[in-house]
Amino acid sequence: MMESQSCLYIISSLLDEFSSKERLIGEFILSNPSAAVYPTLQELADTIGVSESALFRFVKKIGYDGYRSFRIALATETVEPPKAVYDTEDEATDASSAIRTVFDTNIAALEHIKNTLDRDSFEEAVRSIIGASRVYLFGLGGSGLIAQDAYHKFLRTGIHCSAPGDFHLQLMQASQLSPDETVLIVSHSGSNKDALALAEGAKERGATLIGMTSNSNAPLCKMADILLLSEQCPPPCVREAFSTRITQLSIIDALYLSIMNHLGEEGRQSITRMREAISKRRLRGDTSIA
Repeated sequence: MMESQSCLYIISSLLDEFSSKERLIGEFILSNPSAAVYPTLQELADTIGVSESALFRFVKKIGYDGYRSFRIALATETVEPPKAVYDTEDEATDASSAIRTVFDTNIAALEHIKNTLDRDSFEEAVRSIIGASRVYLFGLGGSGLIAQDAYHKFLRTGIHCSAPGDFHLQLMQASQLSPDETVLIVSHSGSNKDALALAEGAKERGATLIGMTSNSNAPLCKMADILLLSEQCPPPCVREAFSTRITQLSIIDALYLSIMNHLGEEGRQSITRMREAISKRRLRGDTSIA
């Protein structure tokens, strides 16, 4: 297939040659092209009413290597460039609208997660972190920044934790886990192959796996012993949602606060030791906290 060919044109031109299921998929995409861009393979298959394998075969039949390349091609035709800039359709034409767009989107995302985050799973995650002999914090790309922030927070509590930044180091660490340890894997999509390899490693070693993702249909959700779901807003939000980062950072902060409440005096002593160590490196008169 030539990359210059229109995805919608290809589907339209082949419509009479499709089987009944293929025609059902094709007609849905032609009627709702924008709605077919954002869902995962499973989400779109469920919406149309076909199996994932049927949808995947359809994508291959019209000339694409996989579902991802199909979505990119379809998005090129259906998504206006400004809509892919941030998590909303609103255009930021000046400083005021940019500020309003970002803050309104993030506030809405935080309100959504505050109301939907599963309290039982959250409390179970806190207990697992506190009870573990050691906690490992894994993430890749932007999700790796969330894992590093968790390390920065949890280190204050006195909990033994580690957050290797390199994927190979994370993979090596996953191979050495034990059943009395806990792993928190952060993955925005929940379907990144490297993140899933880390999850598989944790499961094979019997460690408790906490998954944090924004995709409720992701493979990571099925693998996790404890799930912290930071569901993002529905389409037309872009999949690399910036607001997801804000909500996941907030979940980490809430975990930290809850852990400190559980630890009580032990946690306060850890904070005191940390502050004393850092204060020795401060310039005189600087009373801020790291």
